[in-house]
Amino acid sequence: MLHKAARAIVERRLETPAILFLEMHKPLAYLGGQAAVAFAPFLVPFFGFDFVNDYSRLLSKRENIERLIQMLETAREEAPA
Repeated sequence: MLHKAARAIVERRLETPAILFLEMHKPLAYLGGQAAVAFAPFLVPFFGFDFVNDYSRLLSKRENIERLIQMLETAREEAPA
């Protein structure tokens, strides 16, 4: 899921805003995962159970956010100017 998210961000050339957003909200990542669990009954009809479940598990660990940031920084350095 991290690779898919990183690829989508890189394709849209939004690496810098995404890194800034993730760094600012890293302390709140766990709360975002718990909010996804709390709002799952409302989110599942729109996004599907697997997506909501994966998203909540992704956000529940701060290391995943850091891994995504590292993936985006690497992609930004490798991309042609």
